[in-house]
Formats: sequence, structure tokens, C-alpha cells
Amino acid sequence: MDIIFLGGLEVETIIGIFDWERVTKQTVVLDIEMAFDIRKAAETDDIQYTLDYKTVSHRIISFVEGSQFLLVEKLISEIADIIRNEFNVPWVKITLNKKGAISGASDVGIVIERGEVNP
Repeated sequence: MDIIFLGGLEVETIIGIFDWERVTKQTVVLDIEMAFDIRKAAETDDIQYTLDYKTVSHRIISFVEGSQFLLVEKLISEIADIIRNEFNVPWVKITLNKKGAISGASDVGIVIERGEVNP
């Protein structure tokens, strides 16, 4: 299976359990890999046969900017569901980085995989 990816997608959102996090937007950085068969798109040179990463990125940005979750676990799981269900992606791997969430650490976050690469 082929992989279409988005790297370093930065989005501002309300995320966290502390009082200050409930009123101050923070930046999350997303790296997303999506399994998608691109053979027909390659043969035809027609965008209708591929996964339009611009459309995916706009959908994810809109969702994350409008969300207000307590836990990054919930946010990343919802993002995976959107990608798999709305874009018919059989497998997705997402890294969510909540930069600066821990003093002394430049990066902190979660990596998840959902689905199967070759269902």
C-alpha cells in the first residue's frame, strides 16, 4: 500500500486539564501517514483517484481548531476516526506533539496507528 503524508501540521487549540489550558490556545503539531492506493491516480494523472491531502488538512485543521478536549488521547483518536471514516483510509498513523507541555522536554505527545495497511 502507498502512503500519503502530512508533516509538521501546526494547529492552535484548547487542550489540557489545567485551568490555564482551558482558556489559552496551545499549538499541537501533527504528522500524519495515510495508506491509500495511488495506482489509478498515477495511471490517469487525475486527482479524483487519489487522497487529496489539501482537503484532508483543511478538515483536520478545522476540526482541531474548533475542539476543546481535556486529553490529547481523545483528540488524536478523533482525528484518526475522521481520516479513516470520511476519507476512506484503511490505515492511519498519527503523531501528535504538544510541544513544551513538560518543562525540560522539547517534545511530548502520542503516536497511534489505526486500521490495517493491507485490509
